[in-house]
Amino acid sequence: MSRTISLATLAFVAMTPSLVSAAPTVARDASVLSSPHRISTIGSTIDPLNGDQNPYGLTIAPKGGNIIAAGDLVACNFNDKQNIQGLGTSIVVLKPVVGAKPRHLIADPTLTGCAAIAMGGSAPWVAALDANDNPIVSSSGGIITPINNYPWTGPWGQAFVNGPASPPAFYESNANDGSVVRINLGGAAFTFDKIVAGLPVNHGVPGAILAPSGLTYDAARDVLYVVDGAVNEIYTIANPATIPNGGIRLKPGQVGGAFKNRLRLFYRGAPLAAPISAALLYNGDLIVGNTANNQLIELRPNGQLVATTTVDGGVPGAIFGIVASGTSAQSTKIYFNDDNDNTIKVLTP
Repeated sequence: MSRTISLATLAFVAMTPSLVSAAPTVARDASVLSSPHRISTIGSTIDPLNGDQNPYGLTIAPKGGNIIAAGDLVACNFNDKQNIQGLGTSIVVLKPVVGAKPRHLIADPTLTGCAAIAMGGSAPWVAALDANDNPIVSSSGGIITPINNYPWTGPWGQAFVNGPASPPAFYESNANDGSVVRINLGGAAFTFDKIVAGLPVNHGVPGAILAPSGLTYDAARDVLYVVDGAVNEIYTIANPATIPNGGIRLKPGQVGGAFKNRLRLFYRGAPLAAPISAALLYNGDLIVGNTANNQLIELRPNGQLVATTTVDGGVPGAIFGIVASGTSAQSTKIYFNDDNDNTIKVLTP
């Protein structure tokens, strides 16, 4: 079953005035969510070998190899077969077509509590909350490396960033201290920079955690989005590749660090309701997933609210992991994990 959200976690936490933005106005033009659309089920995410369930992380494979093909949907399970929160250890792969069957990629203790997943090639990178590591998985289902030589503090979000102004790197957010860490690639060994420290967290137990997550990169604007369900806010981090270790530091009512102006409040408050996930559309719109009411929210790059739609009418806590494909309104597909029935679904025009 899905996680449980306490309404107490939705309380507003005031931020420094430098992060305050005016309330967005509602856009009047058409969008993916405000246009007629339908929702279909791709397939189950329950691991066919060990029975893990409750999918959290979701991504589209940009490249293929062995078990994974380019364009496949790659998802990881947060719960085990007994539905115990945070004990899932598996990744499954599905074709992006209605009626697809899950293919087992891996089940390994280094993936325990897989909360987010990202890919820059054919190898999934995993934010593993309960294992407290950030393992890399091969496309044949082996562990390439656990990346446990860094003091992670509850890996919770993950994104691959690569753009004209940002060299390839993975970004990871942590649930215990609200940090965002850049994992630098290209050297003889990985190096790490904690570019942001102190974003709001709720210190919830697995199944009720709200903290920086939903990391989403807009290459056209060189902006990294960070969703924070602990305070119902979304932030942008401008030019993240050039922020050094310790560049942005937050404390209650205060933002510090030499690069503090790179952090901006993008959106605050309703209709955000304990959001955890996000995805970028072809036109730069941001899709955000609420866990408190199972809604998807569409926001313009300037912060305008476009539309909302409920994608699961069941109990709250169903929407985790969102990813989008398509180069036009007609070809857009928004895939999302639905934890109420352990499936990947797709929203299409």
